[in-house]
Amino acid sequence: MAIFPANPSRLDAYKNFKFRVKWDGKYVAGISKVSPLRRSTEVIRFREGGDPSTSHKSPGRTEYEAITLERGVTYDMEFEQWAAKVWNFGAGLGSEVSLADFRKDIVLELYNEAGQKVFGYNIYRCWVSEYQALPDLDANRSAIAIQLIVLQNEGWERDVSVTEPKEPSFSSGNA
Repeated sequence: MAIFPANPSRLDAYKNFKFRVKWDGKYVAGISKVSPLRRSTEVIRFREGGDPSTSHKSPGRTEYEAITLERGVTYDMEFEQWAAKVWNFGAGLGSEVSLADFRKDIVLELYNEAGQKVFGYNIYRCWVSEYQALPDLDANRSAIAIQLIVLQNEGWERDVSVTEPKEPSFSSGNA
């Protein structure tokens, strides 16, 4: 079987630098880094009294790791507004958390070098467990100011409706 059925001449795996994140039906500006989508399943070991010294193994609970989104500090308020739904300082007793809408489903999309969507992942019931408004500030460094959010989630799955696109071929223009 070909590694890339729709593009049999493609040899290289997809790059990790073309992606977009969407929530509330719109793309979020400026995200430059997304941590890996990772899950792990607990191993339950058991054995019967008459078994030899080795144990049987069974799957237990599956946990989905938190996802970190990073971007340069801008005037876009999406990170701050979502973080405020989980904890709004000074909102008053009983109204610090917006229980009705602090969770969001998000979409992570990966694109090939030609800008065609090649993978999509739906990430469910996310909420902001950590928000960094500003990084360490250092007058002796030359760096971009980064803000980040850490998203707890209750699972993700690949969007199987996104299939491998036929990649365009470009002619050199010499006829």
